Amino acid sequence: MLRAVIVLIGLSLSLLQTHAVAEESLQKILFGSCIKEGFPMPILSQMASEQADVMIFLGDNIYADTEDMQVMRKKYQLLADNKDFQKLLKSAPAYAVWDDHDYGVNDGGTNYPQKVLSQVEFLDFWNVSKDSPRRSRAGTYDSIILGPKGKRVQLLLLDTRYFRSPLKKGNARRTGGPYAPDDDASKTMLGEEQWKWLKAELLKPAEIRIVASSIQCLASDAGQETWSNLPAERERLFKLIRETKANGLFIISGDRHWSEYSMTEEALSYPLYEFTSSSFNQVHPRGTPTENDFRVSETTYHLQNYGVILIDWSQPEIELKIQIRDLDGESRLEKRLKLSALSQ
Repeated sequence: MLRAVIVLIGLSLSLLQTHAVAEESLQKILFGSCIKEGFPMPILSQMASEQADVMIFLGDNIYADTEDMQVMRKKYQLLADNKDFQKLLKSAPAYAVWDDHDYGVNDGGTNYPQKVLSQVEFLDFWNVSKDSPRRSRAGTYDSIILGPKGKRVQLLLLDTRYFRSPLKKGNARRTGGPYAPDDDASKTMLGEEQWKWLKAELLKPAEIRIVASSIQCLASDAGQETWSNLPAERERLFKLIRETKANGLFIISGDRHWSEYSMTEEALSYPLYEFTSSSFNQVHPRGTPTENDFRVSETTYHLQNYGVILIDWSQPEIELKIQIRDLDGESRLEKRLKLSALSQ
């Protein structure tokens, strides 16, 4: 077996669930974000029925928003006790990144005073093994390569919180929030150690690379949190992908409480796509998304949703289909890609 993933449902050893990802190629990957732990979450039951190969949680997995680890632990337990969440974890191996609310503070970055303890709570909840590098280093980032040679899928799970420098505030009346681009090159999104790690991971062989970023990367700045707030860091990411000649790469993200697709042809020698899925159980109160010069989906979707990545390895040219599906499993957004189009 390629990897055994042990998922701890909550904090009770009696509910330990083991998943094994075989050496067979991945064909269906689910992703999504933003679970209000005290709200109903029936979409997770629908997702469980997909019987996917892998599930990626993209952050805001709870809304802790606290410096009290006992409060955070209780909110994780609320999620753990939910039957739909349990059903989803029993259906597929789960991997997770965090965003601001499960990190501990809204829009939080490196200045959050409880980040060390919060990391322990995160790793314990997702039952990350005691010998994992994530236990001995700052930050929750990780990389996993699944599947046999010729059909390898690399999951690059970024930590966009632990090291992120304070953001610059601009016009508070901007639609998405108060933030504005900051040209200060000393500010960071990932921190130097994570940048070094990411370069080494991108040099490893893989046919498909999925970069999981809790916040949007390509979306143009419109006040909200995005990599566009730190343009030098976003360009550093693009440059690193170019320099490592990392092919077959696209980004998945959450956070926004709506779903959309973005793309740029200027960052790499091939089109760089980003697929945003949010939220599992919250409806955006405004209903109108922020401006995004890179949006390529014909519309956005604002009700409960999740993302699906379908990989067809059987074709002469490997095909990808990325969908946003609703509470009933119906496709609301869709993009088809030839893997060959994601190549330098």
